Amino acid sequence: MTPRTICLHGPESTGKTTIAPRLAAALGGTVLDEYGREYAETRGTDFSMRDLVEIAKTHDAGTQMMAATAAAPLILDTDPLMTAVWADMLFGTRDPWFDAWDNTADLYLLFDIDLPWVADGTRLFGTAEARRRFFDLSRAELERRGVRWARVRGEGEARYASAMAAIQAFAAQV
Repeated sequence: MTPRTICLHGPESTGKTTIAPRLAAALGGTVLDEYGREYAETRGTDFSMRDLVEIAKTHDAGTQMMAATAAAPLILDTDPLMTAVWADMLFGTRDPWFDAWDNTADLYLLFDIDLPWVADGTRLFGTAEARRRFFDLSRAELERRGVRWARVRGEGEARYASAMAAIQAFAAQV
C-alpha cells in the first residue's frame, strides 16, 4: 500500500523540489510545495525563531487541509521536522512548539548531499561542513522521532529511482 503522506526531508539544494512533482505524477498524488521557500522569497532569509514557527504552522495547516481533500499520496516538500532542523542550524536551539508537533508523515525520504550546492538567493548553507552538519541534523531528527524513513541518493534518474524504490519498499512492508 502506498503511504498516504510522503515527506521529502533533508538539506537545501538536494533535489526535493525537483523530484516532488515527478513522484506525485507517477503515484497519482498531489504536491504540497515548501512554504518556507515562498516565505523567504517574499520576506528574506534573516529568520527569527518566530518566523520559523510561523513557517512550520502554516505548512502544517496546508498539509492538514490538503490531506483531507487532495488525491493521495500527498507529497510534502518538507514539513515542520525540517523547519526544526533549520532552527537547530540557525540558532542551535528550537522553540518547544517543534517538539510538541506530531503530525508526521507516513514515510520520510532523506535526500543526501551528493548533489552540488546551488546558490539561488534563499539558500544559506553551501560549505561542505555546513552541508554535512545540516544532513546529520536532518537524519538525527528522523531517528529521534522514530519515523519511517529511507535515504535517497544519486544524480538525475538515479535519484528519482532511489526515491521510487524507497516508496515501493515501504508499500511492500505495510
